[in-house]
Amino acid sequence: MTQTTHTSTSSGKQMLSEQVYAHLRGAIMRGDYAPGDALKPQDLAKEQGVSLAVVREALVRLVGEGLADRLHNRGFAVPAYSDRRWQEIAEARRTIEPVVLRMSIERGDVDWESRVRAAHHRLTRTQAYVPGEGEYYSAAWAEAHRVFHRALLEGCGNPVLLDTFDRMWTASELARRWSAHRNPGRDGVREHRRLEEAALARDADTAAEVLVQHLTLTAAVLTGRTHDDPAKEAG
Repeated sequence: MTQTTHTSTSSGKQMLSEQVYAHLRGAIMRGDYAPGDALKPQDLAKEQGVSLAVVREALVRLVGEGLADRLHNRGFAVPAYSDRRWQEIAEARRTIEPVVLRMSIERGDVDWESRVRAAHHRLTRTQAYVPGEGEYYSAAWAEAHRVFHRALLEGCGNPVLLDTFDRMWTASELARRWSAHRNPGRDGVREHRRLEEAALARDADTAAEVLVQHLTLTAAVLTGRTHDDPAKEAG
């Protein structure tokens, strides 16, 4: 096999893997698969008309994002829904993200400030709930929400930490899609505004405190616990 042929074959496989990955990621996030459902490589390969190697590559990528679990000797599956799992994710976010936010506030330049301001503006201008999209947040709002939170942290300048945030965010977003809980008494607009204001004022202590409170309330909603019960929140 010539080098050109080898390169062409590798490129084709990568493209197919990307397509399968995008298809599976979308299906999982839409709820086409229930929590705990098996993701059988052979069935998926037949369904998508690709090789097992292509499917496995896509599944391994999903595992890395927290959208699939690799089971010992049993293949792959959609993560099972459990309060403990999401509490662990929430604990990780409350531990890591405030630290990264402090770094971002310390290191961020004027361009970072501009991105934070622009991301917050888009978030406030995006409709959270859209008729026809059910009781979940709209897809447009969910993306604007992700961009805002990521923008807050991007000033840290550390791609490894940002990759960690991306993985934790995806896992949290999956939980959000599966959770039917909504908290009409929560003032998310005010929470996000306080985050923006504290970050741009370079007030790291306040920003970190507000972020911890914000993440704690989010975790409470995802596990069906109200923020009126501090004892349950602390668990």
